[in-house]
Amino acid sequence: MEFKDKFIRRYEKLTDIKEFKKYSLKEERKSIRVNTLKTTIPRIKKTFQLKQIPWIKEGFWIKGKQIGNTLEHFLGYIYIQEAASMIPPLVLNPNKEDIILDMCASPGSKTTQLAALMHNKGLIIANDVAYQRSKPLTINLQRCGVLNTLITLRHGRFFNQKFDKILVDAPCSGTGTIRKSIKTINMWNPNTIKKLAGVQKQLLYTAFECLKPKGTLVYSTCSLEPHENEAVIDALLKRYDNVKIEEIKLKINRSPAILKFEDQEFDPEIEKCLRIWPQDNDTDGFFVAKISKS
Repeated sequence: MEFKDKFIRRYEKLTDIKEFKKYSLKEERKSIRVNTLKTTIPRIKKTFQLKQIPWIKEGFWIKGKQIGNTLEHFLGYIYIQEAASMIPPLVLNPNKEDIILDMCASPGSKTTQLAALMHNKGLIIANDVAYQRSKPLTINLQRCGVLNTLITLRHGRFFNQKFDKILVDAPCSGTGTIRKSIKTINMWNPNTIKKLAGVQKQLLYTAFECLKPKGTLVYSTCSLEPHENEAVIDALLKRYDNVKIEEIKLKINRSPAILKFEDQEFDPEIEKCLRIWPQDNDTDGFFVAKISKS
């Protein structure tokens, strides 16, 4: 599979392009999260050959094919989830008393993880924009035994309620997930990036306005585009004077945030955000920002 020339010219300014291509075209590394609402880690360790993911105690890389056809998967004892995808709920760090908005919830990977971290207490509003997207979300919540979650269908920008914590795992170009979806190489288009960035900013602005004072907001994408990541956070910092970017402390290899790209320079506070390239941990690429409101 060949990368577009424009893509190569763009990304060689951001990272080691040879390493990026090598890891982006590798076979996907299978991983699971143990669903502690239904089972225990020792029980699953007896069943599968597992290797611990350093940044999450419930997460493991797993050997073997057809994991989705196992009894443990059907019963909701395990959730097949990419290792980097497990980071945003950890960063949000929910507790049993929180009222949480998961603004872009389908298919439910992070929603079910939040529910497990909350021990099925508190309340999660799991929202998505379309009825068709609610179907896998509903199935996964039921399969995993989630009881503390309500599903809503609405455009994220129309929320005006207040929440203790909010997760915005935003729709994005997915350039960090090429190994999982090779078609991303052909679909990549700079004009699409600009359109997505507009949607992402709107979602993040709405989320910040819905966040209670001293609350926590996590913004994440599986994109590696600065315009979808650092530029979105920079726009939030410029729009509101009560935004604070928090450090993300995880046992994980990371790359520096992008503070200058093309004709833009971004706020130095963005250094605190987490940028992961596929070659950093042999995972999908991801961007995560932890935001608080004073």
